[in-house]
Amino acid sequence: MTTTTVTPAAGPAAPDAAPTATGPRRRRGRGAALASHGVLTVASLIALFPIAWLVFLSLGPDKDDYLHPGRIWSKMTFENYSFVLSETNFWHWLQSSLVVSLGTTVIGVMVAATTGYAVSRMRFPGYRKLMWVLLLTQMFPIAVLIVPMYQILSELRLIDSYLGLVLVYCSTAVPYCAWLLKGYFDTIPFEIDEAGRVDGLSPFGTFFRLILPLARPGLAVAAFYSFITAFGEVAFASTFMLSDTKYTFAVGLQSFVSEHDAQRNLMAATAVLIAIPVSAFFYLVQRNLVTGLTAGGTKG
Repeated sequence: MTTTTVTPAAGPAAPDAAPTATGPRRRRGRGAALASHGVLTVASLIALFPIAWLVFLSLGPDKDDYLHPGRIWSKMTFENYSFVLSETNFWHWLQSSLVVSLGTTVIGVMVAATTGYAVSRMRFPGYRKLMWVLLLTQMFPIAVLIVPMYQILSELRLIDSYLGLVLVYCSTAVPYCAWLLKGYFDTIPFEIDEAGRVDGLSPFGTFFRLILPLARPGLAVAAFYSFITAFGEVAFASTFMLSDTKYTFAVGLQSFVSEHDAQRNLMAATAVLIAIPVSAFFYLVQRNLVTGLTAGGTKG
């Protein structure tokens, strides 16, 4: 009787131990991290320095303190802010800026969203030419557009009116935002539209109830661009708005500059106050800005 010896099957080989970082490699990793943090710190200081300098100059009581900034330390005051808030048309400028900026944002984003969605989902005759025409409108400088726009607004009796200025700003913001949102809508699967139709939604219902919530980051970018475009524009506002109480902030700042004098301390204080609503709006949309900017450029 023969006996056979059964040898156990060899189990899986033990995985190799994870390589440990050597001393020089670990030091290089720490050095790279410290270098990157140092570069970011320097870049942050460079970006914050103009803001801090503007705030510092706004605390100087004299208009020529910017020539001798060291003297401001001994006489810092908030008189410039109190003068701007009580002795100028600051609150009228704030009202005008918010009305025009928010009106441009709401109207411009809605028009751009519907345009971008239509071009992204529908293939009607001339849809490519439409997008190129929108892009072509960005080639004309403001100096060329002021005269024809002034004639159009004059015939429509919209000179010195908020609506006229909002429409002018929309003509600038809508083409860019339409291109931006078209690229973002391309990233949303078409199956979502089909699912909405299966559920009995109309094309408008699908757009408003399904697509727009998914396009929130892209809408945030378009809204921020439209708001900033209207808030900081000077040429159109100074041409089409004739009443001092209807000036926007950008135009109101010019009242501190005359032919032979410039009240730079008041300009600095007003500039700091102007930055508050812009910073607040940025805070509201900043969560979606990065996502909207990156996703909107993934497809043409």
